[in-house]
Amino acid sequence: MIKKTVINISSIVLVLFSIGQINAQEVKMSHKDSLNTILDKYYELNLKVFQSGSTIKDIDNIFNLFTDDFTYVHPKCGGVYTRENLYNGYKRNQEKGSYNGKTVDIKVTSKIIGLNAIAVTKRFIRKEDGKTVEGKEQMAVFEFKDGKIIKIKEYW
Repeated sequence: MIKKTVINISSIVLVLFSIGQINAQEVKMSHKDSLNTILDKYYELNLKVFQSGSTIKDIDNIFNLFTDDFTYVHPKCGGVYTRENLYNGYKRNQEKGSYNGKTVDIKVTSKIIGLNAIAVTKRFIRKEDGKTVEGKEQMAVFEFKDGKIIKIKEYW
């Protein structure tokens, strides 16, 4: 009788443990999916800003994806930028007409999604002399906090 009770209790614990494992895996997948959705939205909104006729509202839409303490790190192009520095750079580029529609796509070639971070490789697709040209592959790492991007670090 005791042996049967121990077996039943062990079976119940095993079933409960298995259910917990399944739920934990579902939560992790959901978390990864939400990070991926934010990343996709970031690139979609940037592509919109890169077009001629984009507006300040288009830039604001990108920055709504960022935390208040967001930083952009690009050692090759000046180092560390605060949220405000980067916003002013977008605004300045827009005012100068740098966003002229020559960038026609941003092709993400690979992603590694981790806990609150995604490493990507991407290529800018541009129109040059009437031809569509793929740029060199570039790497970036996105870090997330509370469903927003807290840091982007470029490695190109």
